Amino acid sequence: MVKVYSIDGLTPVVHPEAYVHPSAVLIGDVHVGPGVYIGPSASLRGDFGRLVIEAGANIQDGCIVHGFPESDTVIEEDGHVGHGAIIHSARICRNALIGMGAVINDNAVIGESAFVAAMAFVKAGMNVPPRTLAAGMPAKVTRDLSEGELAWKLDATRAYQNLARRSLASMREVVALTEAEPGRKRFSRSEVLSLSEWKNKQAGG
Repeated sequence: MVKVYSIDGLTPVVHPEAYVHPSAVLIGDVHVGPGVYIGPSASLRGDFGRLVIEAGANIQDGCIVHGFPESDTVIEEDGHVGHGAIIHSARICRNALIGMGAVINDNAVIGESAFVAAMAFVKAGMNVPPRTLAAGMPAKVTRDLSEGELAWKLDATRAYQNLARRSLASMREVVALTEAEPGRKRFSRSEVLSLSEWKNKQAGG
């Protein structure tokens, strides 16, 4: 059962085609759209400002999303938020990617199809232009993104949209096996590649 809490009469709203892991926590004024994936131990606290997670976005395990009163924190359609990232009173525009462990501060705007690198620190009020890469502590815009990088991002986000469907269909709490069964299957690598693997594949390596 998903951990969903009402506060001051505001109850989270979760579309039936979204997947929220049972260990995630949703509090208050949270709106989760269709096809969204919310990973294990993610915390979405709508106890001050409103949180809006639009269609097809993903918020991966260990992420924190929170905001100030009378402020909307928004992950737009197909937004992609990597493991352990923190989003606070910011807007992640359509198809943008936030790398693992990144921190996005108050009133920052990450433009459409922009990337924030892993472990980057985006200062309050920063605007990352569309289709650019921001990296560093504090983050700075370093370059434009290639068409190949944008294509890889779409593939990665589609994999998480598919994971939402897979999880709704088949994820269940079970008792662990004491040993692996013979001929145990593996998940296919064709669906999810790291960016470096994807670039190497495109180069024919």
